[in-house]
Amino acid sequence: MDVLVINCSPVRDGATAGIVKIVSEELRERHTVRSICIDDYSFGFCKGCRFCHQTAVCVQDDDFTRIIGELERADIIVAVSPSYWADVPGQFKAFIDRCTPWCNTHEPHASLPVGKKGYSIALRTGPGMHECEKIIQTIEHFYGHMEIEASGSLGLCGVEYKSDVEQYTEKITDFCNKI
Repeated sequence: MDVLVINCSPVRDGATAGIVKIVSEELRERHTVRSICIDDYSFGFCKGCRFCHQTAVCVQDDDFTRIIGELERADIIVAVSPSYWADVPGQFKAFIDRCTPWCNTHEPHASLPVGKKGYSIALRTGPGMHECEKIIQTIEHFYGHMEIEASGSLGLCGVEYKSDVEQYTEKITDFCNKI
């Protein structure tokens, strides 16, 4: 199976990237894995023009289509997101907004190939799991409208720096074993 692991953070080498690396290495034993960082792509915000509500196509031509191509190829998607003010980072939210042509709440809409499974990993610096749950809800809401089956999630608290990830290696590995 083809797995796409998304670093939803604009930080290419931080704690989120450390988790992406562990997940990618663990899953590579059983799957073909590609990992990307949302900040490696340049794309604009949704313009709210609703052109896609009639055509299922976005009017903008930018790197967004490259990310959608990655989603189309993947059988399994793992989104790894830090908390930015108790939700996903703006860069990932902008990507979600641009997915409106694929949103199943209007016709016509574009569609990803069926049968995809989506997993979520949320991390935050503080001790309460409530922010991780909010991030997971955002990602699973996105998966639902993209008709990706939400299949599992993991929340990690007390993760601010890359060095903080090490304490969760076993927990992340156990999570990967369920994918």
